[in-house]
Amino acid sequence: MFDMDLPWWEFIVRGLAVYLLLLVMVRLSGRRTVGQFTPFDLLVVMLLSEAVSNSLNGGDDSLVGGLIAAATLVAINSLVALLTSRNASIEKLVDGSAVLIGRDGVFFDKVVRNCRLSESDIEEALREHDCPRPEMKCAFLEADGEITILRNPH
Repeated sequence: MFDMDLPWWEFIVRGLAVYLLLLVMVRLSGRRTVGQFTPFDLLVVMLLSEAVSNSLNGGDDSLVGGLIAAATLVAINSLVALLTSRNASIEKLVDGSAVLIGRDGVFFDKVVRNCRLSESDIEEALREHDCPRPEMKCAFLEADGEITILRNPH
């Protein structure tokens, strides 16, 4: 239970590598994957965690090894949060930025497709903001996957 099969530093290197590679994969998968989980998205996240578990522990089942890997992931996440809060360039690289997806009641089809949004996503956002299409001034897909609608002033 306490005897590790690997040196302590290997857990840290493995944790760092897995964290960074998963961060890149999640960023490449698009905003909607991160922002609003469907049951399918949740299943993918759960399977991803299972898929990388051996990468984190290298087959080591010790308590100490698991705690080192977990502490490494928490430390890396805290470091990334600190860096993104202090540096706009790093924040944009890690979190992304908002994308204008529509203006004056019209959604930009190519942008909407590139962002992997469905018509039902757009209609839902309009309903949530209680904004009929003709009254929409601008629509943005935020970095967190939310759709923000700004209304024309009356």
